[in-house]
Amino acid sequence: MSGIKGIGLLPLIVTTSQALQLYKKVAKIKSSIGKLNSELEHSMVNSQLIQMLTLKESVQSTRIEGTQVTFADMIEETTKKNKSNDVVEVENYMEALSEGIELIKNGMPISSRLIKQLHKVLMGKDIRGTTSSAGDYRGIQNFIGPTKRMKDAVYIPIGANEIGDYMTNLEYYINSEKHRSFEKEFNQDSEVLLDETSDSLIKTAIMHAQFESIHPFLDGNGRMGRILIVLNTMQDKLIDKPVFFVSEELEKERIRYYNLLNGVRGKDPDWFSWIDFFLDACQRMSESMLKKLESITALASKGLDKINKDASIVNHIWFTTFVKPYVTVSQVAERLGIAVTTARKGLNVLVELKLLDVDHSKKKNKVYVNYDLIRLLQRQEM
Repeated sequence: MSGIKGIGLLPLIVTTSQALQLYKKVAKIKSSIGKLNSELEHSMVNSQLIQMLTLKESVQSTRIEGTQVTFADMIEETTKKNKSNDVVEVENYMEALSEGIELIKNGMPISSRLIKQLHKVLMGKDIRGTTSSAGDYRGIQNFIGPTKRMKDAVYIPIGANEIGDYMTNLEYYINSEKHRSFEKEFNQDSEVLLDETSDSLIKTAIMHAQFESIHPFLDGNGRMGRILIVLNTMQDKLIDKPVFFVSEELEKERIRYYNLLNGVRGKDPDWFSWIDFFLDACQRMSESMLKKLESITALASKGLDKINKDASIVNHIWFTTFVKPYVTVSQVAERLGIAVTTARKGLNVLVELKLLDVDHSKKKNKVYVNYDLIRLLQRQEM
């Protein structure tokens, strides 16, 4: 059995009934996103939380690719000098994601230029992947499959000579600009064209699957495609903060995720099932994130009540642990620009208040841990 070959150009067509189902889900998700936006706007920990969620997204996205590192591993590794290959891969992802967020904030549109720039960061220090072509579209045929033989391929993407045309088609689609490649015939009585004017959530689902199917790089396509989900929702102003992190939900159903992605390819694509699945993942993600944010805000407030000192340096040290749940005295001192003795005294106050834990058996280089925050970030919502 030969693998599925290629993918069509955008836009795509679904039935009127399918479009109605999708837009009903979109309305529900946007209600959840509206609540999340409001909570982020008023939360005392939104900037700290975004950094932790960015790290969690980086972990989950690389786990989809097969790394074994966990969120807890990454938190612990912040105090270490020698890091494993998997940890370096997560750090690469986080660096590329953070750079992409800044570029979008500064008005740079999603384009081949941006994608190549971020891919170079993503693959620059990669241990597992192919670094020689970092930041460049592939010049040869590639394929997806369980072995290194093309005859075993599950999917064979478009040829390298077609990447330019396909990425131009995708770039115009992402940026809601009309392009000559968009012309398609469809039955207006029973079908809907999901073109460049479609809802942002639906377009994000389509963009991700299309990018993955073009598979423009030799390696790193999955990770790059999931970074684009975050950037596209920011560019379209779907959410005010860069927290549209859906990789955790996709990782939970990895086999289904890959099966449905493969389903949009070839001569008889099933785009509805993929978009429907992606929207469900977005709904779960937004609800889960809202609960996490509410719980973490409550934890921060509880800590301030225990400290009971307005504008105290201990307050600032407490909030520092929301960025670095595993933290040393020197890290706090450097981050806040305070004396080491002041940092140590403040951290020990938090230990006495049972807000942090520390290994009392160690004499030097003690690590202070905000376990309550880590538990809330790791909590799985059912």
